[in-house]
Amino acid sequence: MRAPVRLLGAAMLCVLSGCATTALDSASVSLGDSKGDRAGAVSATRAVHASAGTFERLSALQREANALKTPLAVREFYRTRYEQSQGGVRDLIAQVLASTDAELGDYDRAVQEFPYGVSALRGTPASLPQVADFHAVDAATAIASLASSHRIVLINEAHHVAQTRILTLALLPRLRALGFTHFAAEGIDERDRDLVTRGYPVEASGIYVREPLYGEIIRTALRLGFVVVPYESSMSGSETASREEEQARHLIERVFRPQPQARLFVHAGYAHVHERPGYLDAEPMAMHLRRMSGLAALSIDQTLLRPIGAQREYADYRTLLHRFAIDRPSVLIANRGGVAWSLEPDYYDISVILPPPARLVIGRPDWLTLGGTREIVPVDLDLREEHLPCVLEARYAGENPKAVAADRVIVERGHGQVALFLAPGKYRLAAIDASGRSVIDRDLRVDPPVPRPAS
Repeated sequence: MRAPVRLLGAAMLCVLSGCATTALDSASVSLGDSKGDRAGAVSATRAVHASAGTFERLSALQREANALKTPLAVREFYRTRYEQSQGGVRDLIAQVLASTDAELGDYDRAVQEFPYGVSALRGTPASLPQVADFHAVDAATAIASLASSHRIVLINEAHHVAQTRILTLALLPRLRALGFTHFAAEGIDERDRDLVTRGYPVEASGIYVREPLYGEIIRTALRLGFVVVPYESSMSGSETASREEEQARHLIERVFRPQPQARLFVHAGYAHVHERPGYLDAEPMAMHLRRMSGLAALSIDQTLLRPIGAQREYADYRTLLHRFAIDRPSVLIANRGGVAWSLEPDYYDISVILPPPARLVIGRPDWLTLGGTREIVPVDLDLREEHLPCVLEARYAGENPKAVAADRVIVERGHGQVALFLAPGKYRLAAIDASGRSVIDRDLRVDPPVPRPAS
């Protein structure tokens, strides 16, 4: 851990933009995706079949949220509305609220905020693997090896769980080295016409992209030379069948039609990567894509076997952790034949097992070090009560004030420490309170770690 950065609560000029979350867009995505969250099957069904009055209420919430100045104000707005609501609207607000918490770097709270766990599967699960037959392999290494014979790789995420984004980050350079040419992300807003020219995402680049690790995914894909493709449907979230088909059609039109020999890496939400219906009422995007392209994809799930909490996790999750000594995102590979294990082989090809954090660093999970590529930067605080809560964040030097932060964290106490996780480099450190008042604005440099002398 680095020596702490000392910060005082001087009111200097600082901009933290992208204030209001577009709630209805988030809610519409949730309506389409929530049926892919095995955890919330009953609640999601209720949400998808919500009445017209429910959508009118969500639209009204969006209009109110858009009038707010800061992400903190939006977060408090949804928290209050969540407590006041019930039924399908409450379920949708919970997912929007959880995604907002993740956007602000409050990752543990985000997981707890969206309260569904893995109570059951839609189909019969595969037999639980035994150590005599399988061994654990680093997920990025294993998937890159298996991807070498494919032209399409599909990986999913849980939108409010940033941990489901670190594997995509690790895969980007590996797949690029294999000759993959295009990267498509469900979260990108195609109205950001300057994304490629600019070279990094901003708050307007997409709702989920505002979360720092998602922003880093887009930034990394552009830096590596991928053609970055938005592909979301313009259909409303309730039109599931049309949405899935249009997503696939966009990928055909924007990837394979202009470049027939393209190799495509897709980062999607939940059941969009499935190879058969079940968690969606309609054929998933992956099925349409296979039919339209004639190409078999390698499909990967990492939303199911992940840390949620003892009462909500998949029943055999902890058994697998201990049986195979999982301490990093891992895939189980058969000792004979090298086939990857899938909990639901009828739906997807590979199950990724995500471990819980080995430790918390000032309340934040240590997986934010991204395999040692980021340093822990503790920040000492001396802030007045009227500035709390506020958001402390670091943006890359040279990027504009609307750029998605490299890391950010909610500050709820004026004294003590918080931790940022940053790669060596130069940053602009900023903070702003719920009303939009500037609290901190200064430069920050993170030096590479000093090598320890050999013993």
